Formats: sequence, structure tokens, C-alpha cells
Amino acid sequence: MKEIGEMLKDAREEAGVSIEEASEDLNYKVSQLEAIENGDFKIFKDIFLLKCMVTDYSKYLGLNAEEIIDEFNEYVFESTSKIPIDDIEKASKAKEDEDKIVSPYTKKEKEKSKLPIILGIILLILIITFVIVFFHNKNNDSGTSENIKISYES
Repeated sequence: MKEIGEMLKDAREEAGVSIEEASEDLNYKVSQLEAIENGDFKIFKDIFLLKCMVTDYSKYLGLNAEEIIDEFNEYVFESTSKIPIDDIEKASKAKEDEDKIVSPYTKKEKEKSKLPIILGIILLILIITFVIVFFHNKNNDSGTSENIKISYES
């Protein structure tokens, strides 16, 4: 990035323009232009604002702004791209595999959850237990009432 800054500084000095004059004409702070010329881009919090400033400064100095911005974009890409290319290729391949149209006969089935089966078995056991307890109590109640009737009759 220093190359871009040095190129801008050389062009400014060749044109005989002071940094203060450029600052006033572009309506940028002197410290911002100095940072650009020194290649100190870390002080800028907004990369898009920096790109606009570099573009404006390039045009102001009569340089080919497109070439400078292309170089700027390459620098930004190289300095911000932290993902290894192998990882990008693997993710891309996985995405392609995921998007392929597959026959229902050759499609890999996802493992089904066993939770519904387990819950169904538990529910069935509870229902059977309830039915057994209900009929058992009903049989005991009918025998008790007969015993009571018998005891009153005697």
C-alpha cells in the first residue's frame, strides 16, 4: 500500500502542490492525506471512505484513478482475505454436491430421529398400565359392594 501512497506523494510534489493546498482543495484533513501518502491505512476505520479519498486524490493529481483503485482493491483483498483457498474450494464442492439433483433411489437418506419411536413406546406403556389399573380397580369395587350387600342381609 505504500506504493500507492508514494505514487500519490510523488505526483503531488511534481505538480508543485503542497499537502495543505491539496487538503484545502479536496476538503480533507492534512493528517488524512499524510496517512494516505505514508501508506498508513490502519487509521481509517471505513475502508470505503478510504477508497473514495484515494480515488479523489488520484483524480485531483491527474493520475489514472482506475489503475490506482485496482491496485488498492488487490491490496485490500490480500490483506483481508484470511480464509485459505483450500477451505474455500472444499466449501464450494460441498455446496455443489448439496445442490445436485438426485434420484430418490440413489439419494442418501438422512438418519431419522428415534425420539418419536421412544415417545410412542412410552405412551403405549402408560395407556396399557392405565387400562390394567382401571379394570383391576373396577373388579375390586364390584366385589366389595357384593360383600357389603351380603353382610347387611345376614
